[in-house]
Amino acid sequence: MIDTLLNLPSQALKRAPIYVVTVISAGLVARLIGLNGDQSSSVAIFISIILGALLFWRFRVAFAFAGLALLLALGLTNPKNIVDFAGLDIILFLIGMMILIGFLEERHFFERIVDGITSYVGPHAVRLTVVLMLSAALSAALVDEVTSILFMSSTVFQLAGRYKVSPVPLLMMVIFATNIGSSATVVGNPVGVMIALRAGLTFADFLRWATPITIVALTVTIPILLYYFRKPIAELGDAMRAGDPKDFDKPSFREIFLSKDMRLPWMLFIGTIASLVLHTPIESLLGLDKNSMLLGTSLGVAGIILMIEQDRARELVEKRVEWWTLSFFMLLFASVGTLNLTGVTSVLAGNLADAAKGNDVALFFAFTWAGGFASAFMDNVLAVATLIPVVQELDTLGIDVFPLWWGLLFAGTFFGNLTPIGSTANIVAIGMLERRGHDHITMGQWLTVAMIPSFVTLAIGSGLIYVQLLM
Repeated sequence: MIDTLLNLPSQALKRAPIYVVTVISAGLVARLIGLNGDQSSSVAIFISIILGALLFWRFRVAFAFAGLALLLALGLTNPKNIVDFAGLDIILFLIGMMILIGFLEERHFFERIVDGITSYVGPHAVRLTVVLMLSAALSAALVDEVTSILFMSSTVFQLAGRYKVSPVPLLMMVIFATNIGSSATVVGNPVGVMIALRAGLTFADFLRWATPITIVALTVTIPILLYYFRKPIAELGDAMRAGDPKDFDKPSFREIFLSKDMRLPWMLFIGTIASLVLHTPIESLLGLDKNSMLLGTSLGVAGIILMIEQDRARELVEKRVEWWTLSFFMLLFASVGTLNLTGVTSVLAGNLADAAKGNDVALFFAFTWAGGFASAFMDNVLAVATLIPVVQELDTLGIDVFPLWWGLLFAGTFFGNLTPIGSTANIVAIGMLERRGHDHITMGQWLTVAMIPSFVTLAIGSGLIYVQLLM
């Protein structure tokens, strides 16, 4: 153990004092704002897990295991609470979709996608980048951010591998577009689903309040990212022009869709997307519980693929599913349950109501931006799951919470871009990047890119919500 610690990079050792001081400070601040001993301890341990993941990314699963064990040892959570908050539905959905992605990759499906995109876009890297970001945003809105980032990341890796360029710039642009696009509809993000269910919002409500803001935010973000990544984009353009001219020969419809080796992959892909898009009306028609078809589609297509693969089924599950990433997700989801169990959310609601003192505008902006920072540093799904009870508590206090629901939506989706763990899409994409042998994107590298688009888009989102409420 000591030898392992001594072999840590010097940069990691320098972060250790920051880690210890921050965790202790979090516990002390929690006491100062009125939390009791158990609540303060749960906040401090939760912060220790989050900060451990941010500062020591390689050991994020270790921090999550240790933190959850400590919560159990101190009686701040219990096995039932862990199971309730572990997000097993999300984990199972991701397992099924990862099996599908692995199958499609092995059948060279994404190579055909890249062939189709490059042939129609031509050797124009800027145009290609815009198409990728728009495709990521649209697919996230129509299906969900997790499915979108799985498909789009695989496309990016295939494209970067073909032209021997770093996938990181393209991947970050696709991630940002995915998170922004996921706010447009109720099915685009687990955050939107949770808010819609708790607030009673409909698909039409999202089209009225969220979609226009999403379009504006994406329109502003794309040129910001094109400017920031202008050098990598130029390198991609040079590589495309220096590559094989046959890459830009337009393939026939039959070559892309109907060739013998592509029929099955396309059938599975289109069937999966159609089922995900139509899951709500199918559930209503069949009288199923909410999101039954969403999870059922992922598990069903995985089952079909494993039957097709037969002898290779076990290898596909073992090697193509991001078990390391999924373990971190499950532990992180489980740890947030202690904040609800110890009553931290109720105290936060009361403090917010007292601080606002009848000023609904101040409450809206304070809550939206606080929700944004919470999403950035504890995953947007966890942050929103934690803050929904706060909104419900405010509602019982007679406060108009309609603006707060929309503020929470954009806080989770737009500010989910701020850090590597701010969104499920971020963690999944980075996990895929690392599994392919690429270097991890450090916190500093991520923040350098993410600061401006994250702050600008949330400012746009909160501002436009307020303006619409005045109309």
